[in-house]
Amino acid sequence: MTRAQLTDDEWGFVGPYLPVGEYGPYPSRLRQQFEGVIWKFRSGAQWREMPDRFGAWSTVHNRFRQWRDAGVFEALLEGLIAEAAKRGRVDLSLVSVDSTTVRAHHDAAGMRLGEDVLDALERAAAEAEAARQRGGAAEQGGHGDVGDPGRAERRRVRRRRRLRLKAALLGRSRGGQTSKIHLAADRRCRPLALILTAGQAADSPQFIPVLGKIRVPGPVGRPRTRPDAVAGDKAYSSRGNRTHLRKRKIKVVIPEKRDQAANRKKKGRHGGRPLTHDAGLYQERNTVERLINKFKAWRGIATRYDKTPESYLAGLHLRASMIWIKDLNQTTH
Repeated sequence: MTRAQLTDDEWGFVGPYLPVGEYGPYPSRLRQQFEGVIWKFRSGAQWREMPDRFGAWSTVHNRFRQWRDAGVFEALLEGLIAEAAKRGRVDLSLVSVDSTTVRAHHDAAGMRLGEDVLDALERAAAEAEAARQRGGAAEQGGHGDVGDPGRAERRRVRRRRRLRLKAALLGRSRGGQTSKIHLAADRRCRPLALILTAGQAADSPQFIPVLGKIRVPGPVGRPRTRPDAVAGDKAYSSRGNRTHLRKRKIKVVIPEKRDQAANRKKKGRHGGRPLTHDAGLYQERNTVERLINKFKAWRGIATRYDKTPESYLAGLHLRASMIWIKDLNQTTH
């Protein structure tokens, strides 16, 4: 017997966001199918292993793909944040940003791409490679291909393999293929925004995009997108990130790297003022780390089993939505 995935109160937050077509699905089965999707990501099992109480696994899988393509899970997360803002439950006094690497199971490899899409990506990569190679380097590569007819084909196979991994948002590391989740958390350990990239992607370039996805609707006017303060570890200590926060009049709670401090001191008075941060606020950066632990409590999130990044990202939005639903349900009672 499988335990219930949603209570009646929790289902009340989800039901309005699930579309019901003219010819189906039956509204009475929507909850059953949605709980099947939750079971899949919570357990990390295969779709074929789904218990019969959720219905046919193929039907639940098809329903998940329809919801994913329609943007239901992302809309659910945005709606829950809006509901929390209406109740005054969103705290933007401090937003913490961090990332976590997720190991990809071997089932996540092998995402299929159409030949036209793959050819277009290959042409773009070839043009970029030709632009990097100039003069003698390009001629040397050409002579090497002439001497070894199979070299061009081997390079083409490797290039297509890299393009498939890039399209699937999978990166190579010592542990194998990985993806990386970049997310922002409020002061009460709830997710506000998240981005999925390949595992080898650096943290600092994703700092501004993650903050740009924060949108907290209010009763009137534009959604609030600017927190009072933003905390991050030393990986986010860059001139671009600090300038972006200062321009938006956001308090910077990011410690300075040792090498950056040493370079600044070498420049003397031209290096600028010493960078400081609020140590008390920085201690509260643990909210985003605790949020990461909440995400990885679901085995289908802690390990990526989905071939397409869209499916895994839908699971991330689902997990984030359930965190908000738990919080809203507690405040309701």
